[in-house]
Parts: sequence; C-alpha cells; structure tokens
Amino acid sequence: MAFPIPDHLPRQLDVSSNVLSKLDSVTLQSLNSSFASSCRAELDESIRLTKTKIHDRICADSSSFQRQLTSARSLKERLDILSEHVQALSVTLSHSKSGLVPVLLEALEAHQLLAQESLNADVLSDSLSRLLECRTQLDALQKLVDTGDLPPAVVACQALSSSLISVHGPLKDASVVSEMQTRLRVLGNRVEELLSDAYTKSVVVNASEVIIKPFVLVPRSLKPLPLSSVLSSISPASLASHLSTLRRDILTHYIECSFDQPTSLTVSTRKDTSGALMHVLGRFPSSPNPTDTGSPLSNVSTALDFLHKQLFPALPSTHQHSFPRSLSKPISTAVLARLLIPGLPSQLEALPAFLQIVNKAVDLEEKYVVGMLDASSEREIKSWVNNICAHYERQRRSHILDSARKLIIQNISSASKFDAQLPLSQEILDEAGPAPSDEGDAWGLDDDGQSLNAGSSNSAPEENVWGFDDDLQEGTETQQADPVEVVEEDPVDAWDWNDEEPAPEELAQAEDTWDDPWGEEPALSEVTPAVRTTPVSSQRPSANSAPATQRVPRPTDGTSHPAPKSGPITEPYVVSTLAKLIIQTVEDALHEGQKLSSSGIFPTSSTSTTTPGTLIMQSGALVLDLYRAVYPTVAAARLVRPSDIMKFSNNCCWLSEEVGRLVTNERGVLVVKDKLMECKSALQVLADSWYQDGIDRQRTALGDILASAKGFTDTSDQDRYDDCEMVISRVVREIRSAANAWKPVLPKSKYYTAVGAIVEVSLERILENILAIPDIPEVESHKLSELCRILAALEGLFVEDFSKSSFVVSYVPSWFKFSYLSELLEASMADLTYLFQEGALVDFKVDELAKLVRALFADTPLRAKTLDKIMGGHPVR
Repeated sequence: MAFPIPDHLPRQLDVSSNVLSKLDSVTLQSLNSSFASSCRAELDESIRLTKTKIHDRICADSSSFQRQLTSARSLKERLDILSEHVQALSVTLSHSKSGLVPVLLEALEAHQLLAQESLNADVLSDSLSRLLECRTQLDALQKLVDTGDLPPAVVACQALSSSLISVHGPLKDASVVSEMQTRLRVLGNRVEELLSDAYTKSVVVNASEVIIKPFVLVPRSLKPLPLSSVLSSISPASLASHLSTLRRDILTHYIECSFDQPTSLTVSTRKDTSGALMHVLGRFPSSPNPTDTGSPLSNVSTALDFLHKQLFPALPSTHQHSFPRSLSKPISTAVLARLLIPGLPSQLEALPAFLQIVNKAVDLEEKYVVGMLDASSEREIKSWVNNICAHYERQRRSHILDSARKLIIQNISSASKFDAQLPLSQEILDEAGPAPSDEGDAWGLDDDGQSLNAGSSNSAPEENVWGFDDDLQEGTETQQADPVEVVEEDPVDAWDWNDEEPAPEELAQAEDTWDDPWGEEPALSEVTPAVRTTPVSSQRPSANSAPATQRVPRPTDGTSHPAPKSGPITEPYVVSTLAKLIIQTVEDALHEGQKLSSSGIFPTSSTSTTTPGTLIMQSGALVLDLYRAVYPTVAAARLVRPSDIMKFSNNCCWLSEEVGRLVTNERGVLVVKDKLMECKSALQVLADSWYQDGIDRQRTALGDILASAKGFTDTSDQDRYDDCEMVISRVVREIRSAANAWKPVLPKSKYYTAVGAIVEVSLERILENILAIPDIPEVESHKLSELCRILAALEGLFVEDFSKSSFVVSYVPSWFKFSYLSELLEASMADLTYLFQEGALVDFKVDELAKLVRALFADTPLRAKTLDKIMGGHPVR
C-alpha cells in the first residue's frame, strides 16, 4: 500500500490517470469513436513528450550517460562469465556417477554399517558379562540365605541391588533382569523377615519383664548370631520402627508405671529352654508404702542401669546416641509430671519430706539423664527444683483462689448477714448537712452524748422497720395486702398541707413506725448531736399570709454548731457474711505467706527477685480482685433489686475498711502493701459506683414514670388530671418502696443522701415540666397545685420524731422551691409580689419567675409592672 500523499502537497496526475478518469465519467451515449480517438491521441502525445524529455536529459549530460552505459555493459559481461563457472562447479559436485558428493555419501554409508556391527558386538559382550556377574551374585546370595548367614546376606543383597540398578542399554528392559530383580526382592524380604524374627527373639518387652539375649539362633544357621549383628543388619526403617516400639514399651511399663502404682524391679540372668543366655528385668507389684515415696526413682535407676549394660552397647553406631537421647526427655517429663508436680504438698509441714524426694530426683537427672542418656540435656528437673518455692506458692495461690471462687458461688443466695459500723469522718459529717432534729438525740446517741452504740448488732432486725404507708389514712396491713391499689382523696385533706400540726392518730402511728428504726436506744435527755443546725420548720410563708405576717427564716450556713463530744462516731449498716469470709481468706493467705517466709525452708535464691511467701501473700489481694470480678457476674440476677445493690456496695465498703485495717495492723505485709492499697482503693471505688448506680436506677425509673405524664399539660381535663394524679402516686410509691428497701441496709448518712437524691430528681423533673407550660389557665393551675401537694407526703421520709421539724431541705435542695411552686400556682399577683419582695422565692431564677407569671396571669399593666420588678433581680438583704 502506497504512502498517502498529504493534502497540503500538490498532486501531479499522469496521463493514464486523466484518461482513466475520463473513461470513468463517460456515459454509454458519449462513448464513441471520436472519444476513443481523442484518448489515443492524448496518450500518443504523452509518449512523445516523455521520449522528448528523455532525449533532452541524455543530451544535457552526455558524458555521464556514456560512462554509466559502459559500466552497465561491463557488469553484464562479468555476470555471464560467473554464471558459466557456477554451472561447471555444480556438474563437478552433483554428477550422479563422477560427482564428489555421491561418492562421499556412498563411502559414509559403508562406514556406518561397519560401525554399527562393531557396536552391537561390544554391547552384547558387556551385557553377557554383566548378566554373568549378577547371576554369580544371586547364586551366592541364595547360598547365604539357605545357610542362615544373615549379616553377609544383607551385604550381598545391597551389592546385587546396586548392580541391577546400574545396568543400562538393552539389559535395562530385558526380561532376565526383571526376573533377577524379582528373585532379589523375594530373598531380601526373606532376609528381613529372618532378622526381624531374630530381633523379636533377642529383645522381648512386656508388662512383666524385659528379656535381652546376647545371641540368637536363626533357622538353618550353624552358629548363633550376636544381637549387635542383628541390629546392624536390620534395615533402617525396620530398625527405627522396632526401637520406637521398644522405647514406648519401656517408658509405659517400666518408667511411667513406676510412678503410677507401687512396683518393684529385679535384674537376673538365666538360660532359656535351648540353653541360650538371657538377661531379665522383672517387674512385680508391691504393697503400697506411703512413707517410701522415693521407690519410683530407684526403679527408674534400675531400669536405666539394665538398659545401659545389656542393650545400649548392641545398638548400631547410627543409633548409639540417638536412642538413649530419645529416652531422656520422656524420663524427665515423667519425673516432673507424675512425681514432683502431683506430689507438691499443700501444707508447709509436708515440705521437708518432699524436698528429700526432690534431691533424689536431681541426683537421678545428673547421673542418668545427663551422664548416661544425653549430655546436652536441658536439666528440666534441676530448673524446676530451682524454682520450687515459686511452684509451691503458685499452687497454693491457685488453691486459695479456687476456694475463694467456690466460696463466692456457694454464698450467692445466702441471706446471712451482720451489722458493721461505718466510721464517720468530719468531711462526711460536714457534707451530711443539718442533723435530723434540733433537740434531743436524733441519731440515737446515748445519754452522755458519746458515739453510736457499737453493740447495736445484738438486736435482731425487725420486719417492716420503716412502716411507710402509701396513704396516711390507710393501715399498714391494707397496704401490704394490696400494694397496687390507690385510694383517691382530696390531696389537701390527704396530706394535711394546711394543718399546723399532724393529727394525734397520725402522730401515734408515725411514732410507732419510726421508733428506733436502726435498733438504737432513744435519747431521753438533751445531748449534743454530731452536726447541729437551725431546725427547719414545716411552716412556710404562705400566699394567704398577710403582708404583716412574720416569715419563718430559712436555715443558713451561718447557724452555730456546738462542738461534738470526743470519740469516734459510727453508723451501723448491714454486711453479708460472705464479705467476712472473704476477708478471713485474705487474712489466712497473709498469715500463711508470713509463716512460709519465716520458716526458712526455701532459702532465698540469688536468681529470684521475690522472697519466699510473697506469692502467697499476693494471693490475698487476688482474692479481693476475684470477688470484684466474680460476684457481680454470678449475682447479676440479684443485683437488680435496690436492697441487693446497696448491700453489695456495703460489702465493698466494709472490705475496703478491713483491707485498710490489715495494712495498718498486720506485720510483714510490706511486700504486698501497695497491692493491698490498690485493692482498698478499687473496692472503695466499686462501693461508691454501685451505691451511685443504685440511685441512678431509681432516678431512671422515676424519670420513665414521670415521662408518662406528658409534661402535666391539659390537667383541666378530668381524664388527664386522673392520669397525672396516678403518675404522682406511682412516684410516691416508688420512692417509698426504694426507701423501705434501703433503710435496713444503708447507714443513716448514705440512706438519707440516697433518698434525697431520688426525691430531688423527681421534684426537678416536675418543676421543669410545669415551668415549661406556656399558658396555665386558672382551673389547670388549681389542678397542678393539688398534684404538687401530693408529693408533700415525702417529707415524712426525713422525719424521725414527728414532734420536731423535718430535715428534708438538708437532702432535697429543691424542696423549698417545689413547695412554693404549689402556692404560686394558686397565688394572686399581690401574694406573688409579696413573696418575691420578702426573699421567699430566691430558689427561683428570675427567668423562671417571669415565665411563670406570663403563664399564670393575663397581659395587664400590673403584670408588666410585676415582670419589670422580677427582671430587676431578687431583693438584696
């Protein structure tokens, strides 16, 4: 294919192309003689012009043309001469009769025939000589087998096999060679069979005895064969199989069995029925002897001495060292796994006798395992013995932890408990806030003002120690029989919100219910409590009060506190007996470690980084870690109840205190002091976290209940009001139920803090919902006020003596705020302004008050004036 000419270059069309283009464009009508004549004339003219150009070109450079023409004629002549010479040479080489190539080929063919005949003769001669040699070897092998001369027969088999393998050429596939190979295979198998039979007769191992014959007589043999010759002649694969079986039987019947059951080994020499000498290692069961714990080691020594004398010298050179070396590792492992490790005592008193056995085991390893079997042994027994103190302590640690785990699991469902005393620091007393009452012994202190009675645990806990009622006008028996039933009453009458004092029958019931709730003696004379503040009166500035009415002052931080009497202040709380068992286990571990350290049985090793007894003492801390890890898992089904959650918190708190006591009072625990202090801190953190978790669960439950009130909106509708009233009643019941569950378990300080926390979250949620209502009509405000007053009954949870004021504000910061909210919902603008100016509403933010005013009152100039006054901030006093 020609290279296409670019479009930008000029094209020069020849005449033929022009003529062909014209022929292509002509039609049938226009194709005539004149058109043909014109085309011919055009072609002739083009030829003439071309000839003219050629002639002009030659004439223009005539000398060059003549020179090139002469050169062309010379080249043609020389080419003709060369062609003639080539033709003559071809005839000389290729002529069928006189040509050089045919004559040479004929001579080569004759030479090839002669060479092939010579080669055939040589191959035939070599093959016959090789066959003769193999036949001679085969006959000699047959004679050796027939005469029972097995060791030379093995050598002859190997030589004949090598000869047959090395054959080549025509013999490689010859039938005679195949027949010889078949006969050789048969004879080889026969020899191997006779050698194996000779081995089984020479070395016999069973459960009762080991028989080794130095010489053995085989069939058709004129003289007995030595055991060493038999072992040297057996094939490597067969010998390896026999020795592997021998090693297994010796280890099973004479090494491992000596550790598993009482056994006695004896060595003797006698003759069999044919008169052949044999050496016997006999095994006999012996009576159990608990005092002779070293007999297995003597049996191992006897067995190794027997093998070293009778068997090892007969082994071939290839197995002279490998077979004894293969026994060293299993023997060391058997001594460790079947004697030393299982026999490691669990009591300190049994260690001296065990150490004697350990020394014998070390001597056995040094003399036999290293000296006889394997000089490059790793001395596993010696390495284990060097760390025997650590092994003993690890075993004791494992036993202690396993016992602790079983103890925890077995006592999960145990209801056994005891009363412990919680010491109160001054920080706890300061955080506790005001005391339960202003006068008398609110916390059950004795008459002379000293600490809580430490012997309160002697009094058995009473059933229903709190005696809360879901409704103050219903009896305790009715509430227990039907705890779900809610008696609908007028909230104002039900909770005595506007009464100056409780009714006489309610006071009597409250005194019976709250009398000595923690099993303490009531105070009969005035004493100085641990923390003193100004009593909080149950009366508050009311919206119905006249402006001239004197407002009861709120308790302030500036209230004077009389100095407490000297002596530790404690509170009783319930702890499960499992915690006492756990701390007893820890103490036992510490004492055991100290006893081991002082005994001097295990000398301090230069390579050891710990002193004897350290690991056992550390197991005490591990028992505490195990309790923290296992108990919440196995008791997960119980740790959903409020009382069990707080009881577990008490257990951890008591354990933390006891661990601190151990660190302070116990001697010799410096090596584990840091670990015990970590456990003490972890237990305290765990106690606090579970205590807080118990509170958070109640907060969540109360939040879910209050969420069903849907923000307390539309309470003017009776159905919505009934739903909200039911929610408030459920909240009261839920809080009382938690209080009933916590009071027999928690100490007072933690109890009131926990109950105050769940009451606080309920009040905050209700306050948030009510203050978020944008518009509160008059009817709805009365309904909301009635709902708020229902919660006033929770104040009874913070009263121990109904003749005195409650201390609810010490644990529920929003109590005043919530109480005033119920009054503000029904108050007039003047009442609200009066309370604001008197500073009674300082718990409210100005934004909250402004939002409440906009929701309760219509948009009037008075409301605008009141809002301006509120937005100016609380009055400064």
